[in-house]
Amino acid sequence: MPSNKSVSDAPIAQFTNCRLLRGSRLQREDLWVREGKILNPEKLFFDEKGSADVRLDCKGCILAPGFIDVQINGGFGVDFSLATGDFGSGIDLVSQKILSHGVTSFCPTLVTSPPSVYHQILPQISVRDGGAHGAGILGAHLEGPFISKEKRGAHPENYIRTFEENAFQDLLAMYGSLDCVRIVTLAPEIKRSSEVIQELTKRGICVSLGHSVANLSQAEEAVQHGATFITHLFNAMLPFHHRDPGIVGLLTSDKIPAGRRVFYGMICDGIHTNPAALRIAHRAHPKGMVLVTDAIAGMGLPPGRHTLGQQMVEIDGLNTYIAGTKTLSGGVATMDTCVRHFREATGCSVETALEAASLHPAQLLGIEDKKGTLDYDSDADFLMLDDSLHVQATYIAGEEVWRRDALGM
Repeated sequence: MPSNKSVSDAPIAQFTNCRLLRGSRLQREDLWVREGKILNPEKLFFDEKGSADVRLDCKGCILAPGFIDVQINGGFGVDFSLATGDFGSGIDLVSQKILSHGVTSFCPTLVTSPPSVYHQILPQISVRDGGAHGAGILGAHLEGPFISKEKRGAHPENYIRTFEENAFQDLLAMYGSLDCVRIVTLAPEIKRSSEVIQELTKRGICVSLGHSVANLSQAEEAVQHGATFITHLFNAMLPFHHRDPGIVGLLTSDKIPAGRRVFYGMICDGIHTNPAALRIAHRAHPKGMVLVTDAIAGMGLPPGRHTLGQQMVEIDGLNTYIAGTKTLSGGVATMDTCVRHFREATGCSVETALEAASLHPAQLLGIEDKKGTLDYDSDADFLMLDDSLHVQATYIAGEEVWRRDALGM
C-alpha cells in the first residue's frame, strides 16, 4: 500500500477562493505552499498522496508575486546615503515598513556620495532573505558618482567623478567593495566606461544607464558591452529627438544583441513622467518596463524638509525638490501607488501592471527562477490584493508578514 505520508513533514498551506497571477493571466486556482516554496499540487496529490494541513479562504482576492523595488533611496525618515551610527536599524525600519506596500524584496540605493560614505555604508548592507522582520535585500544599487554633471539632477556636483586610466580600479577605490552591489548606474559617454561595464557584467552586476547625455550609438555600445537597464527613463537624460533619440531610443533599437532585453525603470507617480510619455514607453517596449519608486527618506512622512544624501529636499504632496529649487529629487509615492497609477495612466491590464513591479525586475536581476512569479518551486513571496490593487496582505516564504486590519480574515 502506498503511504499517505508526504515526502516532507512540513505543514502544507492551501490558499483557496482566489485568482492567481500565473503565466501573465489571472487564473482561478488554489495556491499551495510548503517550506516557503510554491508547490505543484499534481505532484502533491499523485506522487506524495498529500493534502493540506491548513486552508485559508482568500475571499476572492487576487494573489500576485511580491513587488521588487530596485531603486529606493530610503523612506520613513531613513536615508540610505547617510552614514549614521544606526544605519542598520534604519534599513531594518524601511524593510519592515515597505511590507504594507507590497514590497517583498528591494535594492537599497545610494546616490552620488564621497568615497568615505560608500566605505562606511556598503559593509553594513548584506544580502538577506525577507521575513517577519521585513522585505529581503537583494543587494545595493549605486547610482553614481560616475555620471554626467549636465544631467546630475539631484546629485551633488562636487562628488561626481570620471574614470582615469585604470577605470575599473577607480570604481573599486570609490566604492571600496562590490560584495553587496547588485546594480551600478553610470553615464556611458564617460571615457573608459565600456571596460567598466564589461568588468561589472562579468561579476554579475547589472549596469544601468542614467544621469547621462549619451547619444543613441553610445547607449547601444554600452548595451553591446553588457548594460541591461535604464535608470528612470526620460528623467536625467537627453530628451527624445527624432534624429538622435538618445538613451530613450534603446526601447526600439535594432542594435540590441540577440537574446538580450533592455529593461527601463519608470517612476510612475504622475510627477516624474507625464502620462503620455509613460504610454509611449509602455507601448513601444511593454516587456521592458520596471516600476521603481526612487523613494527618498521623506516617503511616508509629512510635507517638509528631509535629506537626500548630502543635500536637503522639500516635499510638497508628491513633489520633491532640492531645497530652494525646482529640481526634482526622487519620489515619495509608494510602490503600490505606482502600480495603480501605471494601470490608470496606460489602461493596461491588471496582469500587466502587477508584472511590471514583480516579474520584470526579477528578470532584470536574473532571479525569475525564484522571485517575481507564482510558478512551482518559486519562493512563496506573494500579495493578496483587492480588485483596485490595494494590498490586503503580504506573505514572504509563505508566512504572513503584514495584513490590513480591516480585512477581517
